[in-house]
Amino acid sequence: IYHHVIPSVVDAIISRSEFSTSYTPYQPEVSQGTLQAIYEFQTLMCQLTGMEVANAGLYDGASAAAEAVLMARRIQEGRRRIFLSRALHPQYRSVIATYLKNLSDVELVEVPFTASGGTDVEFLVRAMDEKATCVVAGYPNFFGVVEDLAPIHEACVRLGTLLITVTAEPLSLALLKPPGDWGADIAVGEGQSLGIPMNLGGPGFGFFTARKKFVRSMPGRLVGETVDSEGRRGFVLTLSTREQHIRREKATSNICTNQNLCALAATAFMATLGKSGMRRLAEVNAIRAHETRARLIGEAGLVSVFSGTFFNEFVLSVHGLQRRLPHFTAQKIVPGIPLVRWYSELEDSLLVYVTETNQKEEIEQLVRTFSGN
Repeated sequence: IYHHVIPSVVDAIISRSEFSTSYTPYQPEVSQGTLQAIYEFQTLMCQLTGMEVANAGLYDGASAAAEAVLMARRIQEGRRRIFLSRALHPQYRSVIATYLKNLSDVELVEVPFTASGGTDVEFLVRAMDEKATCVVAGYPNFFGVVEDLAPIHEACVRLGTLLITVTAEPLSLALLKPPGDWGADIAVGEGQSLGIPMNLGGPGFGFFTARKKFVRSMPGRLVGETVDSEGRRGFVLTLSTREQHIRREKATSNICTNQNLCALAATAFMATLGKSGMRRLAEVNAIRAHETRARLIGEAGLVSVFSGTFFNEFVLSVHGLQRRLPHFTAQKIVPGIPLVRWYSELEDSLLVYVTETNQKEEIEQLVRTFSGN
């Protein structure tokens, strides 16, 4: 969950009575405004990820990641090994494991991370074989590290394996090389940071993009553009291979709805900022995060855990972290997320993120508190 400034126009748009529902009508072609909004959302997500086709959205980033793995399994029939980077969001990995646990023909292989915080490509290359269905990597990953996808993509191409990228902070894609340009086959993630408030953890939405040749294997809804009998431009639901529309065993997924209102908020957010505005906002995040990290290391004596390039999140080692956390709570400061909950080897490690909402005074207070002043 990320905290970003949201233009007031976003709430104004999603509060309109024509839009204030998350449900697509059962006579969708009657609601041309809703369908056009979804179509614009799909277009913007393709531009952001560098992919060729997007669906209307899913429940959240975790379900999008799990559906991407199931899609890869449908495409790669006869293959059974799913490679998950341990640097992928641990809750996403848990959801993927839940989706797959009753499938006897699937084997999950966890790929360790290196000192850089990125996926261990050497391990991956050694472990992969012709039974490899897909490789799933975070971009940026859970530690905030921007993965070098080139060697991972090369390993996938060599064996005909699909590459799936998962992005929890899509604002980063306004600055980074998009997954499509790295050669990703499927790019998914969580869209909460695009115009949706933190709101105690939800709601958000999952985005799902892929190469055009895989469009018939995609889950969820897709909105397409067409021309009616009178030659007028219109929008329709297309390729609706859902279990409500066709026989269950023929369906690509049992995903039956989507986070339409949240996707509309993201559409308004991205359209309001525009390409240059999104990039500038991403630059501010990156600069402020790098400056904060440098001060915490230089002035507070904290130690960097990983050496990899990062966007607006980073991991620091804090001596006696658990003992010091109540001191931060007393000052109403949330310094970050202790990683020992998911990674026993990272006992004193803290995941910190910085955005444009963190003002100079707040960063000063954080540095002073870590310094013991």
